[in-house]
Amino acid sequence: MKRSGRELSDAPHRIAYVTERPPVHTEVARAACPPQFEIDMLVSPSTDEIIDAVSGAEFLVSERSRLIDAAIIEAGPRLRLIQRLGQQIHDIDLDAARRAGIPVCRWPLPQCAMVAELVVMQVMALLKRSREAEQIVTEAGTQWGPPRRCDAETFIIDWSRMGGVRQLRDCTVGIVGLGEIGTELALRLGGFGCGLLYHRRNRLPGWAEDQLRVGYAGLDDLLGRSDVVILLLPHSPDTAGIAGDRFLRRLRPGSLLINAGASTLLDEDAVARAYRTGHLGGVATDGYSWEPVRPDNPLVALAADPRANVVLTPHSAQAGLVIDVDVRRAEYTNLLAVLEGRPLQHQVA
Repeated sequence: MKRSGRELSDAPHRIAYVTERPPVHTEVARAACPPQFEIDMLVSPSTDEIIDAVSGAEFLVSERSRLIDAAIIEAGPRLRLIQRLGQQIHDIDLDAARRAGIPVCRWPLPQCAMVAELVVMQVMALLKRSREAEQIVTEAGTQWGPPRRCDAETFIIDWSRMGGVRQLRDCTVGIVGLGEIGTELALRLGGFGCGLLYHRRNRLPGWAEDQLRVGYAGLDDLLGRSDVVILLLPHSPDTAGIAGDRFLRRLRPGSLLINAGASTLLDEDAVARAYRTGHLGGVATDGYSWEPVRPDNPLVALAADPRANVVLTPHSAQAGLVIDVDVRRAEYTNLLAVLEGRPLQHQVA
């Protein structure tokens, strides 16, 4: 039975807000909060700190991954909603929430969806060799034979006899770093019918893997089995330059490498060498070790060949989407819906 909570009043409604993000992000979240609420901002808290905060809260908001187990849920007798910012709800005890009569919602993040969309574009551009295809069209001449006007009976499929064009359905795609962006990406790629592998520090539960249609693999196994490898890792001392010579040697010959994670992930010299030798069949990245990109970047030199299977974008995955107060205000939609008796969005329990 759904909890009634307290009635709408002039007193602020308390939110226990769990996050691991730095102050530049938490202050925007606080500024976007409607005046009906009072936030108890918990940055990288212990379980005991969360339990203490939810004991008097009506709402529990979890940003990024954090285990919300039965003990936390049972400690919140006044809780009226648990909301995860993002798509991943595998670490929320949904059964405990159902027993307590507390609805659980996810709130998809627009910035993560935009990056996932860029990655889909990168994958397709490399598989279809879009830069080479465009160059063939723009330099079209008599080497392809005399042009003929097309009609219902006349058209010449593959008149340029392009080679190396591949179908995503036949590929195995390996995602290194299955966070919120990786989850959005898996949701999109699954519809193409390709095989999806992932690697991350903490494996997802089986039901979450089934929902996303992904299979777990160790890093070496993923690199050796994947036709397309996508890096979505954040920056850290351990991940900076991770795509170096040793990493690249473990990739299948002719595989495609895509980076839409941190700008620091690629050893750009090593990646350029691997492409020139043919070990890599294509490279795409949205981030660079120096930004704006330096003209002596070895990937820029590769892309100077208009037929190279190299796709470079200027860290534009989110384009003009600025995660400001106006954007983050939408994250409180469900909390206001609870107060106003309106239906919830993206409810999972």
